[in-house]
Amino acid sequence: MSRTERLFDLLQILRRHRIPVTGGALASELGVSLRTLYRDIATLQAQGAEIIGEPGLGYVLKPGFMLPPLMFSEDEIEALVLGSRWVSDRGDQRLAAAAANALAKIGAVLPRDLREQVDGTGLMLAGGDIVRDRIDLGEMRQAIRRERKARITYLSLEGVETERTVWPFAIGFFEKVRVLTAWCEMREDFRNFRTDRIVTATYMPERYPQRRQALLKEWAARMALRGQPDAARS
Repeated sequence: MSRTERLFDLLQILRRHRIPVTGGALASELGVSLRTLYRDIATLQAQGAEIIGEPGLGYVLKPGFMLPPLMFSEDEIEALVLGSRWVSDRGDQRLAAAAANALAKIGAVLPRDLREQVDGTGLMLAGGDIVRDRIDLGEMRQAIRRERKARITYLSLEGVETERTVWPFAIGFFEKVRVLTAWCEMREDFRNFRTDRIVTATYMPERYPQRRQALLKEWAARMALRGQPDAARS
């Protein structure tokens, strides 16, 4: 175990305890000597961790502290890198840029040994063509966050265009396509729209009458009863 991992584990152990825990108990759980334990506590305190206590009495960490360079374990870093790469490759343009920026910020605060994990991880994504969208999916995601209605022109699999007023509340990111899930006023039911078949989208200032979480919960309950939704159904 690297020293960085050990310091991270020490923080996690202290977070589990609401009352002071002895140095001996901490050293035993970490598998280190008391001398090493005291040195690690001093290091965390120097970094700004509010660890209160002293040898013989025990230690407690005041809540709310998060030390940026030690936020992630090696497994968590690999998960973040893989997820960020997937979003960069499969997300819309704005999400791809956000994923790259987030990964750069994470790498900037990590110590050298963990930063090398970001740059040199052996986890890779399989390639594949992605069907590109005609609309700015970032604007659709904003409408979802703000619970706004959208007026869309949708092209069916048969090549027929229809005008719909929808209440967008979720987007599914699949391997090659993305699917908007929304309440369709014309159908008076939930519908799924492949985003690459949305020709135009206009966003209305008015909010739809139900909360997004309520729509998502109702949709999920229906899907559980009848199986997975058909991405092409509209």
